[in-house]
Amino acid sequence: MTIKPHNPGGLFPQYLNHHHGVEVSGENRLLFISGTNGYEQDGRSMPDSFEGQADLIWQYIGTILQSANMDYENIINLRIYLADPKYDADNMRMRKKYLGDHRTSLTVIACQLLETKWKLEIEAVAAK
Repeated sequence: MTIKPHNPGGLFPQYLNHHHGVEVSGENRLLFISGTNGYEQDGRSMPDSFEGQADLIWQYIGTILQSANMDYENIINLRIYLADPKYDADNMRMRKKYLGDHRTSLTVIACQLLETKWKLEIEAVAAK
């Protein structure tokens, strides 16, 4: 088994003990994408709106997937953390925007996030 980190350019800096994605390969490959939030590339600023943060997060996930020669269709699991249940409809709309008709296993959790300005955070697992 080989474990390969994925920290492509164009994303915010990694945190302590953190990779943006981790790929596990053998006969098949798995890519584990860390909880991703809507920071701009400077790692400090972020959009105020749910949609702005969600777009950045989904674009970052796409960038990490591409670094592993994968795409959104390779996602097999999503775990989405919402800062407030009121974002559920917007969250569903954003998933549809990026995943189209692709289905994954899915967990959506409404909870207090680490930073008060975060509206959501998304983890993903992809396979190829």
